[in-house]
Amino acid sequence: MDVKVHQTRPLREITLSETRTAEDRRLSWRESLSKTDAVYQVWPPAYHTAFRDESPNVSPPSFRTEKPTSTPMTTRDLPALNIQRVDARDGSAEILQQLRDKLSPDGNVVSPRGKALTEEVFGQPLTPIEVVQRICDDVRREGTQALLRYGRQLDKKELSADQIRVPAADLAAAHAGADPELLQSIRRIRDNVAEFQSAILHRDVTITPKPGVTLTQRYVPLHRVGVCVPGGAAAYPSTVLMTVVPAQVAGVDEIAVVAPPTPFGAYNNDMLATCHELGVTEVYRMGGAQAVAAMAYGCDIVPAVDKIVGPGNLFVALAKKHVYGTVDIDSFAGPSEVIVIADETARADFIAADLLAQAEHSPGSAILITWHEALIEAVAVELEIQVAQLERSELTVDSLESFGALILVRDEQHACELTDSFAPEHLHIETANPRQQIAQIRNSGAAFLGQHTPVALGDYAAGPSHVLPTGGTCTWAAGLSSNSFLRSGSVTEFNADAMKAIAPDVERLAEKEGLTAHARSVSIRR
Repeated sequence: MDVKVHQTRPLREITLSETRTAEDRRLSWRESLSKTDAVYQVWPPAYHTAFRDESPNVSPPSFRTEKPTSTPMTTRDLPALNIQRVDARDGSAEILQQLRDKLSPDGNVVSPRGKALTEEVFGQPLTPIEVVQRICDDVRREGTQALLRYGRQLDKKELSADQIRVPAADLAAAHAGADPELLQSIRRIRDNVAEFQSAILHRDVTITPKPGVTLTQRYVPLHRVGVCVPGGAAAYPSTVLMTVVPAQVAGVDEIAVVAPPTPFGAYNNDMLATCHELGVTEVYRMGGAQAVAAMAYGCDIVPAVDKIVGPGNLFVALAKKHVYGTVDIDSFAGPSEVIVIADETARADFIAADLLAQAEHSPGSAILITWHEALIEAVAVELEIQVAQLERSELTVDSLESFGALILVRDEQHACELTDSFAPEHLHIETANPRQQIAQIRNSGAAFLGQHTPVALGDYAAGPSHVLPTGGTCTWAAGLSSNSFLRSGSVTEFNADAMKAIAPDVERLAEKEGLTAHARSVSIRR
């Protein structure tokens, strides 16, 4: 289906009243179209769909309209959405670096409430890095007592040591009371994830390059891992699936899940039911930097782990970075990001929905890059219409205005270059030939091709994990997978003849480096 709309007026000349309704703005956009330049004028897309009829009985190109089966969305009065619009055709795109800086840990993306809580707990304003250092040092030094104290001060939850771990009976009760349809969805998604993660799992490789020589690359699953599941503003059973299942596929022996002691975290029945369905028996009511520190260093109630994975807020991300080296971590995951690349075949309502899906994480960066000027305004209008329907509309609007952008570029190549430089967590390509663009882009955490592959499919059900590198780190880091839970090592075996054949080369190089004992350990066997 191709929907083509051509705009004759320059982008900068189009202004929308801040007092008109969203429906008025739809009409304003339609009136701005040129009747002679439009292939087919249809607006709003929620009411009609224009597409090329390619049936053998119709001579192309012909167009017709259909009314959708769904009920059109209602609209209400709302102020114009002040998302940044950038004309980067002259080559300048400083907005991308500005957004990257704002979303980085150095950008200090902390809410006023978070800053006030920091002063309340520590008696002075501290940067997020300073907060994390104090918490981690205290948990390492004091163990359980520091863990409980920070849970009381930061999570506002008074728990004793024996209440931190979720009882097995609570997990079973949550599962027994869960929506049967939810459990069916969890099982189907588990199977999808397991199938993909099993297919990509590294297997041992053994070669015999010469007679008497056997070389093996061996993969061994980690013994114990910790999984961070967010639970501040929403419940995330999907994160349990996207972290636990890859670990299980890899063969990890012990999996500990931590979630903050909130109604969306470790007291959320859907999250607990998902843990029970997957066979996870070790779930702890703790979150934030203190949970990361407890898993890294261990304490009376939480044995130390070998690796910590899973998303979280800024403090969780900084804590994971702080403990790296004591334990392994998956990545340095910050606020969510998406770049959508679109051409004239893309639908504005689809693009707006995709941008809003990331922005509602709040903070979350949602960026459209296109070389078709008309699409910028079409998406801006559709964003205003759709955001009014969201439960988290205020947070989403704040996120779009702070971290979103609609960027006009010269052409397809320019779009790919800018995207590669930003290195987004999520990349969605909504063009006529998305494989052509993805071939030009090296850096993205996960890519989604075509108008029927929204990022939400990857977030919830497709198979690859939704735990991805952010903040531009996908230039060197990879998303979480079953292979993230494997440790590789080599196994080398020579017989006597093979050792004697290679010995002169070893001895010669060792002597050149002045390591005569190395040379002797070989020559003594000749």
